[in-house]
Amino acid sequence: MATLMDHAATQRQVRPGPWQYVKYAYGGRLPQSMIEWVTDDLVGPRASVRMVVRWAIPCVLLVLPMLFVPGPIGVRITMTMPILLSYLFFSIALNRVYRRYRLVQHGLDPELINKLERERNSDMYDEYFRKYRGQSR
Repeated sequence: MATLMDHAATQRQVRPGPWQYVKYAYGGRLPQSMIEWVTDDLVGPRASVRMVVRWAIPCVLLVLPMLFVPGPIGVRITMTMPILLSYLFFSIALNRVYRRYRLVQHGLDPELINKLERERNSDMYDEYFRKYRGQSR
């Protein structure tokens, strides 16, 4: 019975709660017990998309009131689109930099991002080394 209770307690600690998630999403640090979840969140599949969406929420909340300003729809769109497009550009351009920073913030190796990409594309790297450098890795 005690092991079932211990297992349930560790299962709850694997994923952050709602408040912990909000704090984490906007720069907070999670406890060491959730390090596996953090690694998957920052390096796993669709990590870049999650990061862009996560940071889109405050931007959308900021520009949403501009859509209710009285005036033609064209004026409202031209007030909001430059903000949203510049946000999108910078969030995509700086995504890897920010995820590397978050890995360091949680005490993880920032090269995890590159490592998983290289594993995924290892056949291309091997072909490059064989073709252009005359050696195998």
